[in-house]
Amino acid sequence: MTYKIAVCDDCAADAEYLSGLVETWAEGNGGRAFVKTFPSAEAFLFSYEEENDFRILLLDIEMGGLNGVELARKIRKKDDRLQIVFVTGFPDFMAEGYEVAALHYLMKPVSAQKLGAVLDRAAANLAKPEKRLKVSFDRQTDFVPFDKILYIEAQKQYVRIHTQERDYRMKASLGEMEEALDKYFFKCQRSFLVNLNHVARIKSSCAVLKNGEELPISRGMDGKMGRAIIELY
Repeated sequence: MTYKIAVCDDCAADAEYLSGLVETWAEGNGGRAFVKTFPSAEAFLFSYEEENDFRILLLDIEMGGLNGVELARKIRKKDDRLQIVFVTGFPDFMAEGYEVAALHYLMKPVSAQKLGAVLDRAAANLAKPEKRLKVSFDRQTDFVPFDKILYIEAQKQYVRIHTQERDYRMKASLGEMEEALDKYFFKCQRSFLVNLNHVARIKSSCAVLKNGEELPISRGMDGKMGRAIIELY
């Protein structure tokens, strides 16, 4: 298998060192790594607009200009599958790492053993088939990845499926949607089913998504939702 991996680090020596570890890991797994290095978050973003098929990103945090956490937030608005691994000398950003669904947080200097274990996890995640929801609308059918769905809203005999790219209106019940989806979808209110992967924080009366939208939640549901997130992650 060929792994396309990006290394984003403003220290050229660190980027070269990580690239070597990645190539050794890939060879040890009977594969090959195509590794591309970027000296800044801005350089990666510029390339990512055209070359967005990287599957693993080894990302430094403390860089001049846009930092690694800010870059990860921008990426997550478009891509939930990219395996992001923070590699840094600073432990102060761990909470932000969870916010952007980082796979792991490695402290410099990184050992080959620790990086190899994290890359094994990343490869296993990428090998999993992507779950999709069959959505029928206007005499058309789309298969929408679960990860792209933000939330689903009941509207009488229809549901409105809100995704990162667009909304769909389909004749179905919220109960039917619950059965079709997985454990990451939580019924926060009688008319709303939210994807916990997209929840940034929970208030007593609403759930705040990573894109800033707020969804109403039933009274007392904030604690249940918080426990559900802890159990899943």
